[in-house]
Amino acid sequence: MRLVLATVLTMIAFASNSILTRMAIDGGHIDPSGFALVRVVSGALVLGMLITLRGGGLPLLRRNRIPGAVSLAVYLVGFTLAYLTLDAGLGALILFGVVQITMFAHGALSGAAPSLRQITGGTIAFLGLLIALWPGPGGAADPGGALLMIFAGLGWAAYSILGRSAADPLASTAANFLLCVPILLVLLAGTGLRFGITGIALGIVCGGLTSGLGYALWYSVLPRLTGATAAIVQLSVPILAILAGALLLGEAIGLTVILATLLVVGGIGWSVTARSAPAGRK
Repeated sequence: MRLVLATVLTMIAFASNSILTRMAIDGGHIDPSGFALVRVVSGALVLGMLITLRGGGLPLLRRNRIPGAVSLAVYLVGFTLAYLTLDAGLGALILFGVVQITMFAHGALSGAAPSLRQITGGTIAFLGLLIALWPGPGGAADPGGALLMIFAGLGWAAYSILGRSAADPLASTAANFLLCVPILLVLLAGTGLRFGITGIALGIVCGGLTSGLGYALWYSVLPRLTGATAAIVQLSVPILAILAGALLLGEAIGLTVILATLLVVGGIGWSVTARSAPAGRK
């Protein structure tokens, strides 16, 4: 029961990142650059406190630390800027779809031969993304915002792939957040940072609570879940974000978004429940 509750709370935290970011940016409470900085600083502080309470240092000079921090920065910048134009739910759908498809492709290129079922599911999910990203009157996403969220998805996928070999995921995440701060300062230099009290508060909640504590809770849950189960439960994140966006932000749920969501979530769900084909099998 505790595992189920912890998993549900984690998925709510992940979906909340989209809601809080959209609420802060679209509401004009803070500019995207300022929100990204507040989020990463808050996350670094909370994760650092958790490491201090638990005991142990921060592995700042380990292998893949700089690539990890850079990929995290790419995710944060793309994610925040995308919500200037994207609805919370649609943004989460694009992010989730890009991350899962990228990691699936990486696994296939790394020697894990995909089965026919995995290829079929991945193709269905990719079709769903194309529907969400299709330009013109029938398209659901703003092209500029969609492109930024694609970059965010690629950044988070790279960050996740690099972090798979971490001996202590929580300490590695804290170190990445800390190193990400100066990288963001360089990337966002000259952007004219603008902070408001409400925006700062939302950024602190997003960084410290739903990101920092959310990631810590997720890392405590992951060892008790199979790989397929971990991937399946994450299917709930874009759905939760779409529903919360409609309820809390008044975002419309059109037929295009519904169709794209069904295809992306269904395709990925079909893929992650299949086994990879043995190497050398046709």
